[in-house]
Amino acid sequence: QVNFVESGGGLVQAGGSCRLSCGASGDILNSAVMGWYRQAPGKQRELVALIAPRGTTTYGDSVKGRFVISRGAAWNTVDLQMNSLEPEDTAVYYCYLYEDHPYWGQGTQVTVSS
Repeated sequence: QVNFVESGGGLVQAGGSCRLSCGASGDILNSAVMGWYRQAPGKQRELVALIAPRGTTTYGDSVKGRFVISRGAAWNTVDLQMNSLEPEDTAVYYCYLYEDHPYWGQGTQVTVSS
């Protein structure tokens, strides 16, 4: 059982910035990969960014150079700094954790207006 607390998101103008934060708790180890996925209406869920325990990062092609993922102050927290936001970034963003299988947060809405 893994519980998530997600924060951030909301309505942002195109070209603006937004920061998401996620904290995970439960029966997890500090070897877990954490990150974010997103799902826009009518589209499949897609990778936004992942961060491994030692800090290695992976980004989806559509966000490279604009988004930055980092671990928070605690190993079980992850932040996503989103810059130069575009209307195409509008989606529900889900915190993600993988240990022996994937776990998902409840999601937080990010809406980018043009």
